[in-house]
Amino acid sequence: MGTAFWSVLGVGAAGVEILGIFTAAHAVMGVRTAQGAIAWALSLIMFPYIALPLYWLLSQNKFQGYVDARRAGNLEIHAIVQEANRRNRELGLFLRDTTLTQRVFEVLAKLAFTHSNRVELLIDGEEAFGEIFRRIEAAKEYVLIQFFIVRDDQLGRELKTRLIRKAREGVRVLFLYDEVGSRSVRRSRTFQRDLLEAGVAIRPFGSNRRWRNPFQINFRNHRKIVVVDGRVAYVGGLNVGDEYIGRDPYFGSWRDTHVRLEGPAVHAVQLAFLEDWYWAAQETPVLDWTPRPVSSEGQNVLVLPTGPADDLETCGLFFVQMINAAQQRLWIASPYFVPDPQVICALQLASLRGVDVRIMLPERADHLLVYLSSFSYLEEAEQADVKIYRYQPGFMHHKVILVDDQLAAVGTANLDNRSFRLNFEITVLVDDRTFAAQVEEMLRRDFEHCERAHAEDLLQRSFWFRVAVRVARLMSPLQ
Repeated sequence: MGTAFWSVLGVGAAGVEILGIFTAAHAVMGVRTAQGAIAWALSLIMFPYIALPLYWLLSQNKFQGYVDARRAGNLEIHAIVQEANRRNRELGLFLRDTTLTQRVFEVLAKLAFTHSNRVELLIDGEEAFGEIFRRIEAAKEYVLIQFFIVRDDQLGRELKTRLIRKAREGVRVLFLYDEVGSRSVRRSRTFQRDLLEAGVAIRPFGSNRRWRNPFQINFRNHRKIVVVDGRVAYVGGLNVGDEYIGRDPYFGSWRDTHVRLEGPAVHAVQLAFLEDWYWAAQETPVLDWTPRPVSSEGQNVLVLPTGPADDLETCGLFFVQMINAAQQRLWIASPYFVPDPQVICALQLASLRGVDVRIMLPERADHLLVYLSSFSYLEEAEQADVKIYRYQPGFMHHKVILVDDQLAAVGTANLDNRSFRLNFEITVLVDDRTFAAQVEEMLRRDFEHCERAHAEDLLQRSFWFRVAVRVARLMSPLQ
């Protein structure tokens, strides 16, 4: 090889180093968290050949394409929201005298609490999918389906068969799936084709489908939504796959929670789907927006959609506000525990003011880095008597929060950086003592199958395991 080759190679290497330095400056100025900025900057300067492509693929923290699509469709969608609000107001379905805590949640959601709702817990996959399938069978006008993961397996094909049957009966079916989470569907030769041939409108969410953001692959639509005829909605932790109903031999029994929702709050779930559908399909489908209160004695509900297109870090603020609202009890179930410093501080302060703070995590891992990271927080939690428990049988995947005897939330958001900043999530927040009591009973049964985790658990592990935990903790802003 001649001198010219080595000269070109040297210039190229110098160019990569310079580009790494400039990109590090971009990371320092643009990445939201100090930890993330430091992690990216050091990686870009020390290992530019590896870090540069990863930064282009993973570093974006604002889903600008979705923001643009929301603005483009804003007039039509805004008109729908205004009309729905007018009808709710005429029927007196908004809460009149809201508390300070309720008002904070309303500002975060940009939606209002409504009363006259009915919320029902659906515990584990057999109950939840049995209920969802029965309601799909009874659909008269339309079915809205949205899941992060849809697999082309036994459960996925059961869902497909029902949707095809309803489409052939003349029921409109809109099916939205996350392109990354549902690789099984994307790669299948027959799954989408069969649905399309039957008349089902099926679309991938496709976070990187625009020419402006070809490398935007780090955002996920993590929502799990089913809406039937604008009358009933389902939200929770369950995806469409055999493991979610306990058919996976590795995970065994799968512990999860969904909710069934009726009443005016259904339309807030429907609105979240509508915005996602507009991004994916560039159309605004005609849906039923007639409020249907279940009874004057119904429950107070707020639906909180969150995501990387929000002006604020809405999901993280929601968790902090829930923690700060607790006076006697704060119980959280989450499969992943990679909290921000402000969340850790809020948990510690809650415990120090006498709140019974319990965090339920799975014993078994499905994402290694996140699992390892969770061990690094044990000492900080234990110092303030924040109690960490690990669920022993099977895999625990539900996302549930209980505050005192009044507030309970069930949704899709985990207690980690991805849910706080990178995922589109949705949470159903219920301000009702009866529902809170039901959630308390459910979680008490779960805690009976848990073992307390302690800081010593990490010290008893091997040296290399402890090293892996520290490395995973350092990488937590990027997870």
